[in-house]
Amino acid sequence: MEAVAPAQGTRAQILEVATRCFADQGFAATSLNEIADQVGIRRPSLLHHFPSKLDLYKAVIMQTFGDWFELVEDAVQGTDTGWPQVERVLNAAFVFFEQHPEFVRLARREAIDGGPVLSDELGELLRPQFERAVAYFEREMESGRLRRYDARHLLLTGYGAILSWFSDAPLATALLAGDPLSPEWVEAQRREVIELFRNALKP
Repeated sequence: MEAVAPAQGTRAQILEVATRCFADQGFAATSLNEIADQVGIRRPSLLHHFPSKLDLYKAVIMQTFGDWFELVEDAVQGTDTGWPQVERVLNAAFVFFEQHPEFVRLARREAIDGGPVLSDELGELLRPQFERAVAYFEREMESGRLRRYDARHLLLTGYGAILSWFSDAPLATALLAGDPLSPEWVEAQRREVIELFRNALKP
């Protein structure tokens, strides 16, 4: 047991540093030597945990999106239906994106740059949860607890509305008299998005 703990600690450190580097610089511009130096280990030690840069990048993406899935699963627990459940998820999404800026940058890079994960593993990871969410909305719409829309487009619209506030902060800074990532602006945007979807979805 004592021999395992250091290895687990090193792996966690590698993932933490790699997440920051990939988010800041992208996949192509990040080197394993850079990550190893920041962790304080040699490249061969890093390769012991992750055989290639692509393997490390995939581990970062899967862990980061895994954290997102865990939050969503927590948000949908309970017996709420209709708008109250949707509002819980929207609130949880704002909290998550605010607390995980690396996720925002990684997700945007994957979407825009067509990164090495989005087209295969990440799609397989995302699809089951996306389909569960679609089924929830369609069930609630059929029951009359939510207004009817195309559930798939609605989900992608909601995701984009929240993610873009955080990912496009430099543009928002140029347009607004304030820092869009400050707690005050994030809270104001949260209220506006929730009000928008409340008006659209509540019967």
